[in-house]
Amino acid sequence: MDPRFLLRGLVLGLAIAAPVGPIGVLCIRRTLADGRAVGFVSGLGAATVDAFYGAVAAFGLAFISDLLLGQQRWIRLLGGAFLCYLGLRTFLSAPAQEAATAGKRYGLAGAYASTVVLTLTNPATILSFVAVFAGLGLARTRGDSGAAGALVLGVFLGSALWWLTLSGGVSLLRARLTPARLRWVNRVSGSILLGFGLLALASVVR
Repeated sequence: MDPRFLLRGLVLGLAIAAPVGPIGVLCIRRTLADGRAVGFVSGLGAATVDAFYGAVAAFGLAFISDLLLGQQRWIRLLGGAFLCYLGLRTFLSAPAQEAATAGKRYGLAGAYASTVVLTLTNPATILSFVAVFAGLGLARTRGDSGAAGALVLGVFLGSALWWLTLSGGVSLLRARLTPARLRWVNRVSGSILLGFGLLALASVVR
């Protein structure tokens, strides 16, 4: 395994995961409500899909890319509706009164699966990976299974590292949040998730 490709994948995974989008908001909300483990496992769902899309780009699996991009209208419709549901549920939910144990509400498997589904509803991410790979001169990994494998592993580890850092940092702040502040966290994060969902649905209409 070429460590250079592993390192490049690590940096790429961090760069893809770091921007705060709907998954980041969801991870923060779950960390506050259900504990660091649930927040981190939620992030691992996103890291898994990042690695999958990285594999599609690195191994040149054009038929998977074409299939997902060809059906992205329906995939975005599903993802938008799911985000709207999560947004409304978060907005209306009462704040937790104490630190939750791992998996108290969603269960670790449920937290992981739901973020996998949400992250998969943005198949255009494949295009981002392809563009970045080409820009960084990584397109030559196609045909080199060792380099491609190292790159994909790096993407997963980089993304997972971001979610570990985010969930850990947010959990440290939880003790300072009063129920009133947590209620506003619910309202703000719920509104953001609902907004992302409505934007996804609007893109389908367009």
